[in-house]
Amino acid sequence: MNKILLVICFFIAFKCNAEEFKLRKLIDLSKPWGLTFYNSNIILTEKSGKIIHFNISENTKKEISHNLNFLEIGQGGLLDIKNYNNKLFICYTEKRVGGTSTSIASGFLKSNNIVFKNIFRAEPPIDSGYHFGCRIVIKDNMLFASVGERGQGMIAQDHLKHPGSIIRINLDGTSPKTNPKYVSKKKWLPEIYQIGIRNPQGMTLSPFDNKIYISNHGPRGGDFFGEVKFAENYGWKIIAWGGTNYNLTKIGDGSAWKPGFTKPLKTWVPSIAVSATQIYKGKEFPSFNKHILLGSLKDQSLIKINFENSIIGEEKIIFKNKIGRIRDLKIDANGKIYLLSNGPDALWLMSK
Repeated sequence: MNKILLVICFFIAFKCNAEEFKLRKLIDLSKPWGLTFYNSNIILTEKSGKIIHFNISENTKKEISHNLNFLEIGQGGLLDIKNYNNKLFICYTEKRVGGTSTSIASGFLKSNNIVFKNIFRAEPPIDSGYHFGCRIVIKDNMLFASVGERGQGMIAQDHLKHPGSIIRINLDGTSPKTNPKYVSKKKWLPEIYQIGIRNPQGMTLSPFDNKIYISNHGPRGGDFFGEVKFAENYGWKIIAWGGTNYNLTKIGDGSAWKPGFTKPLKTWVPSIAVSATQIYKGKEFPSFNKHILLGSLKDQSLIKINFENSIIGEEKIIFKNKIGRIRDLKIDANGKIYLLSNGPDALWLMSK
């Protein structure tokens, strides 16, 4: 009897919070991290070093060989991947003299093999397994990527070093002449677009306002969702968006935000470990349109936030504790949602 009541109560709560949906596990994986659509199929990465081609119609997978000089260390490995006009861009942890870096390479898939060529390396290399960032967005034939601060704190305020920034490069790796260095920030590195960022695990281009947004990990509290803005500074580690150090001591003077720094649109205290983010546009779930979708690693939940007119509104949990830690999510042309999870490690389809 108690089990029957539990099922009934769960169903009612579910119906109140979201449209009815189905979750189906498509394939088992090992440490999946990023996915992209490719010729009506999916290409995804496993942090431990594999690139996988998944055939959606046949529900089969095969490994793609590659030449990346990667290193799986801590939070690093093969991370985000992005298809743009059948060219693949990958963000990964590159093994280098003196440590590792958040690096980006590009290449074409030919005969089940990709020969990648590096187009960006975060300088300097750092001996750390933390905070690589590594999400990619392409807008107007320019590539934006998040570069985590590698656990080095105030390095995010150093405009002569890449860690702790959003970078913008041309697709061949050169620096756009419209970047901050050439306009208003003469002393910045030529690739840097915005500084003061800790560890952005999500990045998306809105189909509604054509702006780029990130989701960023705070420390103990202080996760945030915010806009990527030209030549601005999110303030890490002068401010922590409401968070504290892991030993509960204050960061700076304890301010969540100060004038002169970019203000997040949404913060979470305590942290939920925000991961991938997308802004929904599609037919599969009409009520999701103009909502932010966010994955959570810590809370193992999928969240939606009303974002009509680019204004933060009501936040709701679509589901929680169903597929484990949500690492990545993407929306196909029809509005179906594909998710990567860690624990269990798998690719999932969310549909009506």
